[in-house]
Amino acid sequence: MLPSYKYIGIIPARFASSRFPGKPLVNIHGKPMIQWVYERASKELETVIVATDDERIRRAVTDFGGRAVMTSASHKSGTDRCAEAVLLAEQECNDTFDVVLNIQGDEPFIEPAQLALLKHCFDTPGTQIATLVKTAGPDEDIFDPNRPKVILNAKHEALYFSRSAIPFFRGREHAQWVKLHPYYLHIGLYGYLKEVLMEITRLPQSPLELAESLEQLRWIENGYRISVRLTTYDSYGIDTPEDLGRISGV
Repeated sequence: MLPSYKYIGIIPARFASSRFPGKPLVNIHGKPMIQWVYERASKELETVIVATDDERIRRAVTDFGGRAVMTSASHKSGTDRCAEAVLLAEQECNDTFDVVLNIQGDEPFIEPAQLALLKHCFDTPGTQIATLVKTAGPDEDIFDPNRPKVILNAKHEALYFSRSAIPFFRGREHAQWVKLHPYYLHIGLYGYLKEVLMEITRLPQSPLELAESLEQLRWIENGYRISVRLTTYDSYGIDTPEDLGRISGV
């Protein structure tokens, strides 16, 4: 029998981005970016909450009819913000949730099908954390350190995340690597059992996490399993004002 879980989507949204201050509120075809994310996520999830530390973002969300909670400004990651936000959301909604989906607030192209796929990971008993990957195409740069790569075991669980291209092919030209083995590019969506989310946010930073600047390595180093599913949709984050030039339609 499949587990019967109640899901909540949390969208962490900060105003003080070093590369693009105020980006959750940037106008995209007449709507703030956070609204695009919220509305797309709401196509798959019954409950969606924006977690922010800025009154301007909270006000923008409530103005379009969304729900938001105010979280601490001291959080170091979106995962930490999600952990506080789900507890606040449970108070506001007078309800409890079993699985938390961490949705990037700067991806107006988020596909509801990606969220459905993430939810399905928890149909498998024992799933603690889940995320998505896509296979790198022949023209994609697997050596770009800004696109983390993932290697998987036979159970479709993450063995390791790296900013380097993994696996390494000894004695082969770099141009051949993507033809010799599937390279999986990480899509920055996560799902967590709520109790696991609370546990991982209490863990100290780990050596591999500090080396690669990837917090998911902390979870693996501490024995948590990360289930992985393959999607054909890519991730299109808006990190800088220049990234807005890529948008031709939503």
